[in-house]
Amino acid sequence: MTIKYLKKSPKTSSTDDKKTREIVQKLLDDLKKSREDGCKQLTKKFDKYDGDIIVSKERINEIKKSLDQKTKDDIQFSYDRVRKFAEAQLKNYGKDFEVELSKGLYAGQKLIPVNTAGCYIPGGRYAHIASAVMSVTTAKVAGVKNIIACSPPKESVGAHPAIIYTANLCGADVILNLGGVPAIAAMTYGMFNNAPADILVGPGNQFVAEAKRILFGKVGIDLFAGPTEIAIIADETADPEIVAFDLVGQAEHGYNSPAWLYTTSKKLADAVIKRVPELISELPELPKSSAEAAWKDYGEVILCDTDEEMAKISDEYAPEHLEVQTKNLKWFHDRLKNYGSLFIGEETTVAYGDKCSGTNHILPTKGAGKYTGGLFVGKFIKTLSFQRMTKESTKEVGSAAARISRYEGMEAHARTGDVRLKKYGYPLK
Repeated sequence: MTIKYLKKSPKTSSTDDKKTREIVQKLLDDLKKSREDGCKQLTKKFDKYDGDIIVSKERINEIKKSLDQKTKDDIQFSYDRVRKFAEAQLKNYGKDFEVELSKGLYAGQKLIPVNTAGCYIPGGRYAHIASAVMSVTTAKVAGVKNIIACSPPKESVGAHPAIIYTANLCGADVILNLGGVPAIAAMTYGMFNNAPADILVGPGNQFVAEAKRILFGKVGIDLFAGPTEIAIIADETADPEIVAFDLVGQAEHGYNSPAWLYTTSKKLADAVIKRVPELISELPELPKSSAEAAWKDYGEVILCDTDEEMAKISDEYAPEHLEVQTKNLKWFHDRLKNYGSLFIGEETTVAYGDKCSGTNHILPTKGAGKYTGGLFVGKFIKTLSFQRMTKESTKEVGSAAARISRYEGMEAHARTGDVRLKKYGYPLK
């Protein structure tokens, strides 16, 4: 079969991206400094509006009284169906389903894995075998048909042998001896006879992270992952030796890896502050130099008065890895809201999750735990909605859609409802 364009567009949706990006970046930089005043000035300039920014309760009540009842009924009609569908999605989370929202109106969702995933496996400073397990395996379980794995090569060796073995074991279809920005570019643009990746996943250094950030939109990504983080919540019952070992265990990742302790015990805090440098000094040279710099420049110990204060400061930081070593483990498990992965009790530690215990490993950093979890099977799966209707249901749905479109000023939208109402023999309202 030959594909023939009967009409082809001279532009794409990305044609003006560079210019737009420059404009938006300048505006964001300016607004970060000018804050509320800047927002007000730009609103006055572009929207010609010089009134209150925050909509008052009084204004909301005025609008409730002023809108005609038919408009409110149509909005309610839309709201009821959107809410009903959202409730069905929540009830059937992770499943295909179909539900009748009103007579003759059927809606549902299908879960479809992406076709091609690009998995970046770090291998520069350390050979991250576990990252190969966490990314490739998860993509395979999700049903991804084509998995490309990239890892930085060493001179005359290529990628680390254990990484190659692991990626192959876990189901990678292609393994490339590529690292850094070239790896990200190769997977995104479909180089070396591979299909372009639909999603890029896996941790990396700041150059890998920035390449993913720049390409996001053209390709999906797991998350904006920065330097790894650990936080520990500990009270007087915690073992300072264990706490210190765990902080150092993550600090060895790199010079900019934060390690934070939130505690209600001054005695514990003092012991940890004394012990961490001692433990670092006993490490081999490579992890020693990384951990020294990380603890010096990014380490923090925060003394709190109560468990609630520890929970509050932890949620503000939203650490990538969060350990809880207290007498009130259940309370913290129930209370804490923002983190990448939680390690409850002295018996578990970040390294277990990183290497082999099974929980999600590629996790949000830099506060991203406030809005997302880590890389999990669902990141490789698109949750896609669909709808189908009877002709009879058009009478109600088509009329409401046409009216709402006209409230919005979108006449062409409205006429797509009108034409069906007319064809199926229903009067236009």
